[in-house]
Amino acid sequence: MKRFLLVSVFLLVFLAFVDGQTRIVAHRGYWTVAGCAENSLASLQNAADIEAWGAEFDVWITADGKAVVHHDAAMDGINIESARYKVLKDKRLKNGECLPTLKEYLKLGSKLKNLRLVLEIKPHKERVNEERCIDEVLRLVNKYGVAARTEYISFSMYVCKELVKRVPNVRVSYLGGDISPMEAKARGLTGIDYSQSAFSKHPEWISEAKRLRLSVNVWTVNKPESIRHFMNEGVDFITTNEPVKAMEIVGGR
Repeated sequence: MKRFLLVSVFLLVFLAFVDGQTRIVAHRGYWTVAGCAENSLASLQNAADIEAWGAEFDVWITADGKAVVHHDAAMDGINIESARYKVLKDKRLKNGECLPTLKEYLKLGSKLKNLRLVLEIKPHKERVNEERCIDEVLRLVNKYGVAARTEYISFSMYVCKELVKRVPNVRVSYLGGDISPMEAKARGLTGIDYSQSAFSKHPEWISEAKRLRLSVNVWTVNKPESIRHFMNEGVDFITTNEPVKAMEIVGGR
């Protein structure tokens, strides 16, 4: 079984790069449509419906160990990291959904067979909470059978290094934009996932990363001219709030 999972992971990685085409990742799911909200279950389903390569989403751990999907550190003024889940569970997103748990997200994701899950573990204030979040994320990813379709990103270098250590064959990319591809490679990462501004300051990092066989993702790219620019630069992935538009541009090479 372990050998099968490893082969599956490497096959997905190979297929992602075999034709050199830039892949499109829906930022917080595909939520920029009527009746939707970022990081909602609907946004995850929407990303699959438009056949995006992947959907990115953000994960926090509550004080009592419940992993939830939300971008900001607080919801309705309540800090997620220090709150118990019962205080948060009935909070509503803009589309009326309750705050999703990671369990709900991955349960749905397990049914969306062609969608990659780009799971961001948020930087928590307390190191112990980052560790608890990693534990719960890995438990649920394995429980719902989506390990071969899940890759990880984080602004926390500690989280990235822990993932590399705990799950050596998984794909882990750093978001911070403050280390070179050479440094990322030395820390055991498989990719860099940097903002447009980071690549504006260091345009050479794209070719450097490719020489080192690191994947390159750029976020959050919404303007057509910027999408075309990074596509022509040969980045592997573009994370965007406009996945349909981006897919049309990339597909129209």
